[in-house]
Amino acid sequence: THTLETKTISGLFLGGQICGTTGYEEAGAQGIIAGANAGRAAVAAAMGVNEAATPFILGRDEGYIGVLIDDLVTRGTQEPYRMFTSRAEYRISLRADNADLRLTRKGVEYDLVKDEERIASVEAREMLIDDRVNELKKFKLFVTEWAQRDAEDGVMGGEAMNRKGREGHKKSAEEILGMPHVTLEAVEKIMMDVQTEERQRALAEAEAELAENTEKEIPSIMTPSALSTYDTVEATVKYKSYVVRQHKDMESWRRAQGVRIPPDLVYEHSYLPTFSKEELEKLAKVRPATFAEASQISGITPQSLVFLYHHVMKRNKNRDMSSASSN
Repeated sequence: THTLETKTISGLFLGGQICGTTGYEEAGAQGIIAGANAGRAAVAAAMGVNEAATPFILGRDEGYIGVLIDDLVTRGTQEPYRMFTSRAEYRISLRADNADLRLTRKGVEYDLVKDEERIASVEAREMLIDDRVNELKKFKLFVTEWAQRDAEDGVMGGEAMNRKGREGHKKSAEEILGMPHVTLEAVEKIMMDVQTEERQRALAEAEAELAENTEKEIPSIMTPSALSTYDTVEATVKYKSYVVRQHKDMESWRRAQGVRIPPDLVYEHSYLPTFSKEELEKLAKVRPATFAEASQISGITPQSLVFLYHHVMKRNKNRDMSSASSN
């Protein structure tokens, strides 16, 4: 099962080569899940609880451990299993920089993480990341000003920003950071420069108005992102559009489980260039009738299945258009 408890012997949890994997990391990953569930089951039994402990299971969208175990349980394996990032359909979201944010809260929920200092640290980091991303969304400049302030590097639009008709167009710091080669450090520097100028103007105005006994709010200047949040803030913004597209692809894929695959489909690299030789051989040999059947073939990655789905949809659309034009 997904808890790594054997179906034939209740209370026996296994992990490692006996489950079909090879490698220390794969064995260690299974040990975490098997050990957590075995411990929870033992505690429940010791307390005399009649109901079984709530199973601790990681989903495919929560971690590579979830991908590994789901593959073993639902697909099985004909050869020693290794964990590759290509096996995960949500790999853009499964990054090292956000592992603590993804998994610590789940650990707390299942009483696996009890260190108050660790929990507080993760919550503080999450708050800092959210606050900085929100600041990037709110801070806006005219595109021409972004280009002028980045004249030395020229990666924030360059000449394209100065095209006629773009003078009145504004972009947020988040949108600028999403551009290729733009770093969070460069964006924050411009933000701090602008805030410094605004603060100096406000201080000068406040001094002039002091004689009139009026109070003026002095804007503050942000500080650069801390090392503990820098990578996650940058990755969150950089990968935002890709994560959205990733979820759309997987949603369309889930709805397509019952869609039939044409029996005459040719599984060759010229038609399916992103597929590995192994994937093409397996598909040609099994020739699944539906995408649900294709998803059960060991070694076929979710991303390849999504590509296959789009290929079949495009093929069907072209066929329908040809039939309509001939009629």
